[in-house]
Amino acid sequence: MKPSKLLALLTALATALLVLTASIAVPILCRPFYYAHIQALDLPGQTGLSVEQIRQAFDEMLDFCLGLRQDFSVGVLPWSESGRDHFADVRVLFQLDLVLLALSAAALIVLFLVSRKCKRTPARLLGRGPGFWAAVGLGAVFLVVGALAATNFQRAFVVFHQLSFPGKTNWLFDWRTDPIILLLPEEFFRNCAILILALLVFWCVVLIAADLLASRRQKRLEQERRACPGCRPQV
Repeated sequence: MKPSKLLALLTALATALLVLTASIAVPILCRPFYYAHIQALDLPGQTGLSVEQIRQAFDEMLDFCLGLRQDFSVGVLPWSESGRDHFADVRVLFQLDLVLLALSAAALIVLFLVSRKCKRTPARLLGRGPGFWAAVGLGAVFLVVGALAATNFQRAFVVFHQLSFPGKTNWLFDWRTDPIILLLPEEFFRNCAILILALLVFWCVVLIAADLLASRRQKRLEQERRACPGCRPQV
């Protein structure tokens, strides 16, 4: 197959987007991750709500953010229009992440099928495949972001909201009108960030390791061809 730099670039970008969106989707879709924080952070003791009421409030809020229900609700808790508007903004971001996750996975499948049909293969730029460069790019960016967040998570939390919701302040909740914020303490968001970063690092390591193994295998096959030009390489 003929190497293609364009195919390598598109594959690297789609792979990076898939890893990023999938890592973000895990704490969004994995509800037990939040449930584990209920007792660990003593939310019943701090709010006076039962575990069942807390789970109901979280589930209804998350169902709205995921587009599983059209009416906003947080269980037995009251809420303000300003609070609802913020979760409507969150709904857009959550659904955008899931759409990009699906599109990046579909893009990789299409690129694979096109490469097979056109007899093209991703070029190894500087001797490395697209998975390697996707991992290096993602890893470098988010290790820097993670380091900055680790030094001052509260400041990073504020900057994140300012960038994600430009010109809006409705993410600054008043617990008296929107007590749902009491069920979403800073520690929970910090742990979400840690989980996302850990998943990113894990998949970056997997991609880099896979590329290094593929490179070693390719070199071994080339050595076998040179040693015995008429022999069939052992896979």
